Amino acid sequence: MPATSFSPSLYSSVAVFLLGAIALVVSSGYSVGAALLLLGGLYVLLSRNKPTFTKQDWFVLAALVIYGLMGVTEALFYHYSSRAYDLPSRFLAAAIALFFVLKYPPRLTWLWAGLATGGLLAGSWAGYQKIFLHVDRAKGFTHVIQFGNISMLTGLFCLAGLAWACTHPNKRGWILFLGLGAIGGIAGSLFSGSRGGWIGLPLIALIFFRVYHQYFSLRLKTLLISAVVALAVVIYSVPQFGVQQRVHEAINNVTLYSQGSSDTSVGARFEMWNGASQLFLAKPIFGWGKANYQDAMEDLVEQGKAHPVVKNFGHPHNEILNNAAKQGIVGILALLFLYVVPLRLFAPGLRAESLTQRSLATAGFLLPIAYIDFGLSQAFLTHNSGVMVYAFWLIVLWGSYRAYTLQK
Repeated sequence: MPATSFSPSLYSSVAVFLLGAIALVVSSGYSVGAALLLLGGLYVLLSRNKPTFTKQDWFVLAALVIYGLMGVTEALFYHYSSRAYDLPSRFLAAAIALFFVLKYPPRLTWLWAGLATGGLLAGSWAGYQKIFLHVDRAKGFTHVIQFGNISMLTGLFCLAGLAWACTHPNKRGWILFLGLGAIGGIAGSLFSGSRGGWIGLPLIALIFFRVYHQYFSLRLKTLLISAVVALAVVIYSVPQFGVQQRVHEAINNVTLYSQGSSDTSVGARFEMWNGASQLFLAKPIFGWGKANYQDAMEDLVEQGKAHPVVKNFGHPHNEILNNAAKQGIVGILALLFLYVVPLRLFAPGLRAESLTQRSLATAGFLLPIAYIDFGLSQAFLTHNSGVMVYAFWLIVLWGSYRAYTLQK
């Protein structure tokens, strides 16, 4: 019997499937597929058969490398322990994996199947925790906010994939599969009670409308809008989701803050944002560094310029303010570059004639949009899960989009 030869394309497809399927239901599941892609990247770099980079590819690579090197430079400058290199090294790992994805892009059936599976598993796991285990807020094996927002992102990716499903020979099966994945991913977010992921939903709904409205009649648009409104009412009304409770808590938190109380989730965030803004204005170019952030916050408290609650947190629960306080304008620019590159590169595909190309572009465009939303109330990229999901889905979606575009 002849030996079975190694198939880089199949390997890439399996890795991407795992990246979506087990991210939230296995401990550090988001790292499994990513690790396989990194090994693939090292394989390509050590071989003579490297991909040819376009100008757009270099921008993706630069966004990852610049942001990663920012963290490495800070760690070197402040003589941090080796642990401080963990997060920035993951951006550099994704940069290496980009070589593999560009050379051997995954099969789209594996990509969308992984996301649909991930959405279903995350929603089922969160629902089981909430309904049967009676937990206050469902979570998997990561921070509850990270779990809820990544679950939401998975559901949104599945919604984007529905356009691709409409072009598949087994259209009905794939529409059902991705539709269930979308429901599961969004339900996982609702069960987690992670409100930050809900704030940007109106904008995201507008993006979907602008991208796909031409494919629907006026009657169907009316039915869809009515269905979405009815679903929102049901979700708000059903106590098992906990949405009504979380919304009421947020309103109550704002009321209490206006009355002078900062000892709430929302109130603490307002105080952290105020403190981080002051730190940025004091050192606007390079910031204070992670090492000095906590001490600087405590100094503000002692001077009566910040509320004592800020001493309990290592970051201000806002992505831009976190970079501003710790890395100054330089850190803000690196973060904005990380966001703007995919927005700019995927934007033309939102108007593509091909639904397959449009679906990949929509998913790629939604990635930074969702992270900007998440970053309003959480420093999402200070967590391993946040870094791995952003960096590796960026290269996967870009590699898949680029491969399909070049084939046309």
